[in-house]
Amino acid sequence: MARARDVRISAADSVAVIGLGRFGSALALELMAAGTEVLGIDGNEDIVQGLNGRLTHVVQADSTKEDVLRQLSVPEFDRVVVAIGSDIQSSILTTSLLLGFGTKRLWAKAVNEAHGRILEQLGVEHVIYPESEMGKRVAHLVRGSMQDYLEIGDGFALVKTTPPAKFLGRSLGELEIRSKYGVTITAYKRPGQEWEYTTADTVLEPDDVIIVTGSTRRAEAFSQLR
Repeated sequence: MARARDVRISAADSVAVIGLGRFGSALALELMAAGTEVLGIDGNEDIVQGLNGRLTHVVQADSTKEDVLRQLSVPEFDRVVVAIGSDIQSSILTTSLLLGFGTKRLWAKAVNEAHGRILEQLGVEHVIYPESEMGKRVAHLVRGSMQDYLEIGDGFALVKTTPPAKFLGRSLGELEIRSKYGVTITAYKRPGQEWEYTTADTVLEPDDVIIVTGSTRRAEAFSQLR
């Protein structure tokens, strides 16, 4: 476990994650897996010890103290995630300090709508609601026959599913799916193969997995076709 004065990593290719609970830890470890250097900060010694050696640097520190953040070189980072969820006051104080530093790209976790409104009023551009968003995502998965679901904009979704039986053996151009169902099959994957973009000549097979894009309502309805 590093001390505050020992931490020096390249801000250009690194991210500071403040708050290493379930969400923050998962985020930090995923960033590491993708080759990004990560400075993890949390006030809980047990959590920090548990991540020691798994992140580029992990430090037990009070992120609500300006001098502590400066010792950790956090003002030099242009990408910071405030993932504090158990203490709204600490989340707000930490976020306020980061905004004062002029952090260029800041994401902050909100545990409820009131918390989110305060973060937005402070000037946070990216306020995220992990629990709420995951709940909505799972609700769509439960309703349809989807393997995965991602809403990528207001009322627009990307769905991973299997092709309806009535669409097998005919080219996508012949099926005219976009004009009839208001969605587009953008890619497909066969067992043991890589993802491929679809064309008008693509003929789907029973074991294919497909990616469908379109309005949330229509993409979900399409996934229920058999």
